[in-house]
Amino acid sequence: MRRVLDLCVCLLTLLSPGALSLSTHVAIIYPQDPVLRMGSNLTASCWVHPDLGVHASSLFWTLNGQQLPSSLYRVLSPTNLSVTLAGLNASRQTSGDNLVCHNHKGHILAGSCLYVGLPPEKPVNLSCWSRNTKDLTCSWAPGGRGETNISTQYKLKYKLRWYGTEKECKDYSHTQPYSCSITQDLHLFTPYEIWVEASNQLGRAASDVIILDILDVVTTDPPSSVTVSRVGQLEDQLSVRWVAPPALKDFLFQAKYQIRYRLEDSQDWKVMDDVGNQTSCRLAGLRPGTVYFVQVRCNPVGIYGSRKAGIWSEWSHPTAASTPHSERLMSGSCDSKSSGDSNSTLRRELKQFFGWVRKHAYGCSSMSMKLYDQWRVLMQKSQKTRNQVLQGDKS
Repeated sequence: MRRVLDLCVCLLTLLSPGALSLSTHVAIIYPQDPVLRMGSNLTASCWVHPDLGVHASSLFWTLNGQQLPSSLYRVLSPTNLSVTLAGLNASRQTSGDNLVCHNHKGHILAGSCLYVGLPPEKPVNLSCWSRNTKDLTCSWAPGGRGETNISTQYKLKYKLRWYGTEKECKDYSHTQPYSCSITQDLHLFTPYEIWVEASNQLGRAASDVIILDILDVVTTDPPSSVTVSRVGQLEDQLSVRWVAPPALKDFLFQAKYQIRYRLEDSQDWKVMDDVGNQTSCRLAGLRPGTVYFVQVRCNPVGIYGSRKAGIWSEWSHPTAASTPHSERLMSGSCDSKSSGDSNSTLRRELKQFFGWVRKHAYGCSSMSMKLYDQWRVLMQKSQKTRNQVLQGDKS
């Protein structure tokens, strides 16, 4: 038997030598290319030309190359054989399932495409954003289970709220499904009405309409030139600096920044939300002698006076740096009694001081950290000296 191609055979002909002209169909399947809902039944018939000299009882059917059992056949006339398919499943091929009629030698006489699926459901999760006010990009998701199993078209529609005419987005993404960008004739300070329409041969559906102003959904590029460096010999801190996204320099706005960082051997990020509008930050409370990966992102707030927050940019590329190794001796090498008694007051004072710093100056406050840095270096040296003296007394 000839193997049926994946492309759906809609009408095939076979000529009987000397009997028919080149333009005559030797067989026809009815109905041609039906579109059916999942779970429905179909009875199709294959009519062969009488001049072919083939009796219907000698014919057989295949579906996607697999021969169907004769128990599904019915001879309607000497030239007409039907097949009944019950409870049809979804199409296995985007081009349709191939229902083919063969003669007793396996030659293809005629074919039909079966499209079995579902009507589209209401599209959901419609959201839009503008990259530096240069476009308006929207994405959505199919409704329900998402798969109709037959060709379904999605059209992004929009209009200016008060006086615009309905238009369709033209620049559909070739890499991101269910996404389209409006790049021409953009209007600022004017609300848009935006929605998505889905349709196929079994029905149509429309999403809810969203109303937005481009200025309220602005996003931008990630901060650039992100650098992470040590803070002298402070073993638990790193300094992070970056440059504001250049595309926003001409806008009237205040940026918000976020930083996230993680250990080299961990996938868990810790996010700092209190960075504000600064372009530098101090990470504190880190592990000594440890590599950290750091990323920064930006949220443009108040573009041209908009009262709504913008949309966070993507994170910058990860930048790595390591904290200095601790110079302190391990507490296990000292006499636990003597070291514990002599250092209890210091530990208590350090705990109180760190608690105050983390409450009032942790992260990226505008307070000068110079005096704090000097104090920390002094404490580290003092602690090192204390431990060496205790170790010397023990020996």
